[in-house]
Order: sequence, then structure tokens, then C-alpha cells
Amino acid sequence: MDTPKLRRGLDLVLLTADFAGTLLFAMEGALAGIRGAMDLFGILVLAFTTAVGGGIVRDLLIGATPPASIKDWRYGAIAITGGMLAFVFHGTVAQQASSVLITALDAAGLSLFAIAGATKALEFGMHPMMAVLLGTITGCGGGTIRDIFLNTIPGILRTDIYASAALLGAAVMVISVRALRLHPSLAALAGGISCFVLRMLSVWQGWSLPKIGA
Repeated sequence: MDTPKLRRGLDLVLLTADFAGTLLFAMEGALAGIRGAMDLFGILVLAFTTAVGGGIVRDLLIGATPPASIKDWRYGAIAITGGMLAFVFHGTVAQQASSVLITALDAAGLSLFAIAGATKALEFGMHPMMAVLLGTITGCGGGTIRDIFLNTIPGILRTDIYASAALLGAAVMVISVRALRLHPSLAALAGGISCFVLRMLSVWQGWSLPKIGA
């Protein structure tokens, strides 16, 4: 694949994944805020920080300043829209299904941001290994900020598979683009599905990484 065509493909994947991930993480963050008994302002703050936190960390690390989510008003608008959608329509979700919904939204957002982070790192000429790590940071950053605001241990530090799923998704995407020479859209799809499936299976089956002690 020639470089201009690859770059155009990466640009499209990045924009699509970034916007979709922003919306999903904003809704997930808002739902978590609702469960934490926050008021509307707190819910929107949580929605915004969950949606853009990982992307800001990514952009600062690769020198893309000001961060895209600060420079482009669309990110903020999408985040607030996602937060308001969750606030207005949360009552339509049955109480017993709320935790499943939040997990699914979180897994989808994790997948999209892992792909977006790896894609942007590749665009900035980062080594493939660093692109994978930056994809993982992008996917986990917003959720970590969310958990800190909710005064809970961040998910990436708990026993379930979370950062590992983002790592897998980013790795599949980078390998598919660089080694297998797949079109960026197909590579992103493969990486996103890998991350989402591993994350959901780990929750369903109770998988966790090894740890010392009980």
C-alpha cells in the first residue's frame, strides 16, 4: 500500500474511531456518574473527562499539542451530547441490566480508543511497539480518570482483563497494518473486535491476570 493511500486510510480510521469512542465513553462515564448519585453537572464533567482523558494523555505524549479534543470543538460537543443522552434516557434501561450496559459501553469505547491511539501514534511516526503502548494508554486513560473521580480503584489495576484487552486490540491493528499490509479500515476492525471480545469474555468468564496472594 503506497504511503499517501495509507495515510488517508489512517486519517479516516482515526477520525471515525475517535468520534465514536468519545460518544461511547461519554455515555459510559455519565452512566457511572448516575450510579454514583452525582448531579447533572457532575455527570457531565465525568462524561467529558472519561471521553477525552485518554486522548489528551496520548496527544501530550506524542507532542500533538494542543490536544485534538481541546483544539477541535466537536469532541467536547460529542462528549456533552453523550452525557446528556445517558442522563435523559437512563430510565429506559432496566436496573438489572445497567451493569451489563456499562460494561458493554466501556468495552466498545476501550476498543475504539485503543485503535485510535495506535493509529495516531503510527501517523506521528512512532515505532510500532510504542504505537501499541500508546493505543493502550488511550483506551485506559479516560476510564482511569473516571474511577479516580468516583473514588474507586482504577479498572486497569484490578484483577480483571482490561488494559490487556486494549493492548491486544492495538497490537492486532498495528500488526495488520505494518506486517500484513491490510487496509487500515480492515486492520482497525480486526483490532477492535479482538479487544471487545477479550474484554467481554473476561467479564463473562471471570478471567483475570495472575496475582500474588488471595
